[in-house]
Amino acid sequence: GGDHTITYPILQALAAKHGAVGLVHVDAHTDTGDTALGERLYHGSPFRRCVEEGLLDCGRVVQIGIRGSSYDPDPNKYCREQGFRVVPAEECWMKSLEPLMREVRAQMGDRPMYISFDIDGLDPAYAPGTGTPEIAGLTPAQALEIIRGCKGLNIVGCDLVEVAPMYDVSGNTALLGANLLFEMLCVLPGVKTL
Repeated sequence: GGDHTITYPILQALAAKHGAVGLVHVDAHTDTGDTALGERLYHGSPFRRCVEEGLLDCGRVVQIGIRGSSYDPDPNKYCREQGFRVVPAEECWMKSLEPLMREVRAQMGDRPMYISFDIDGLDPAYAPGTGTPEIAGLTPAQALEIIRGCKGLNIVGCDLVEVAPMYDVSGNTALLGANLLFEMLCVLPGVKTL
């Protein structure tokens, strides 16, 4: 996908079919801003717009890898007020995320859910090719633990956004992004893997 704005119309379509969905959202940012330069729809606002339209089952929203500077002294307040579970990156440092994903699986239950993965959720040492990199992010192994931890859930869709290959002459960000998309396809319901 392009920037994270793309998730908003996708969730509109999915909610029209399934009702409000759960969300596993991997990102450096919560993307719940209200406006930027007077615009209500931009890459930092899609999940606020989704909340306003009732597209998300807010008690089944988990945001993983959140970090970075902010203009607000409590940048995750809006998310917590909506009932989102916010997992800051520092809670993920130097450990396996399998225990977290067991909790997420229980939280999602068997109802429809969506995976939205912003490549900047990963540390820019692994994925520098993005427009808003933030240091001290997740590792590729943790990304796999998150995605593979969703196997068996009622996944109705997924995306990978914010890959900007022109910012990474090595091509590693695009390679990582392609592999993460492959992993997401492998955990979709009905897909048989070895």
